[in-house]
Amino acid sequence: MLEALVDAVLILLAIVFAGLSISLRELNRAIAAFAAFSVTLSAAFYVVGAPYVAVFQLLVYAGAVTVLFLAALHTLGGGEAE
Repeated sequence: MLEALVDAVLILLAIVFAGLSISLRELNRAIAAFAAFSVTLSAAFYVVGAPYVAVFQLLVYAGAVTVLFLAALHTLGGGEAE
């Protein structure tokens, strides 16, 4: 019962953060929402019983891709989508 509740909360949070990362107009906040989505998805993978997928998700998407997005954003001088 408790595991199903934790799964539902993590899935709901992942959906909310994914929606925020798509709909936010300020790119820094959209990248932060993407990072939160990746961390939430990683926690969901861990709870389901896939710890290697969770670590991969955390390292690659929440870590490397988020840093790549931030580096590209600040290199190109963006900030708010037009």
